[in-house]
Parts: sequence; C-alpha cells; structure tokens
Amino acid sequence: MSAINEQLSCQSDQIGAYLDGELDERARLQLEQHLRQCSACSGELAEQRLLLCTLDSTLSRGSTLPLPNDFARMVAARAESDMSGMRDRSEHRLALRLCAALAVTSFVLLGAASRKVLLSFAGKLLNLVSGLFDLVWTTIYDAVSGLTIISRVLGKGLMPESLLVGLIALLLLACAVWLLSRLISNYHRTRLIE
Repeated sequence: MSAINEQLSCQSDQIGAYLDGELDERARLQLEQHLRQCSACSGELAEQRLLLCTLDSTLSRGSTLPLPNDFARMVAARAESDMSGMRDRSEHRLALRLCAALAVTSFVLLGAASRKVLLSFAGKLLNLVSGLFDLVWTTIYDAVSGLTIISRVLGKGLMPESLLVGLIALLLLACAVWLLSRLISNYHRTRLIE
C-alpha cells in the first residue's frame, strides 16, 4: 500500500522546473524532501542532470564537423526540389477552387445569419423610394393640371379691358397659384407623416 501511495505522490513532472529554478520555496522544499524518500524520482533527477551536462558540453565546444563550401546552395537546392510539387498548375487550380468554395460558403452563411436585417433594410428603402416617387409624380401631375386650367381661363379672354380689373385678376391668379402650391405641399407632408 505504501508503494502505491509513493507512486501517487511522485512529482516527476516538477523535476524540470526544479532544475531550471522555477519552483517557489515551498514547492522546492517539498520536492527535495520527496527526492530523499523516492528512489525513482532521484534517478529521474540524476538522468536529467546528466542530459543537461551532456548538452552543455556538446554545445559549448566548437563544431568539428567540416561543412562543404557550397553547403547553403545545396540546402537551398534541396528545399526547392522538395517544394517542386507545390508549383504544379493543377495544385494551383485546386487551391483556387477550394478558396472560392470557402468564400462562397462564408458569404452564404453570413447572408443567412443577417437575412432578417437585410430584408428589413430593403423594405424600409423600398418604402422610402416609393414615397419619394409618389410625391414627385403627384406634384408634377398637380402642377400640369393647374397650368392647364390657368391657360384655359386666360385663353378664353376673361381679361377685361380695364387696367385695374386686369391687375386685380392677375393678383388673384398669383394668389391662386400660391395657394395651390401650399395646399399641394401640405397634402404631401401629411401623407409622408402617416
């Protein structure tokens, strides 16, 4: 039973942190106490220290391997030959098709997610354009109708020969045109508010 408890309490995952000096004081003391009692963890510590010493001595010495003069060119040529399969036209076309399919899929998913917002915006825009078209059409129709009536009245020769009566008639005509334009603008303003 004590062997099982000993294996459960082993802290071999902290040995690397212990060697690097990353443990706090309390954890370091607990691990050192455990190392005195556990031969498996003590052996692990010795192996990791040996590995670090071997790496340190190997890396600190100068390299004794002679490199050819054109070593960099040979490595670059090898890398290019390994990448030659990536330059095939069929792979470029396949990559382009995959990118296009992913782009279409993302646009479809984005459109499906924002469908309600887009439809609401389109409906409001259509109502605004329809109201503006109705306003322009009604204004043009009313103006043409008013000018037609005015031209008929003037064409029948209602203008009297007296200058004073002619000025009064002209003043009444100007007031009628002004009043008509005010009535049309008020009518359309109330329709836009509704």
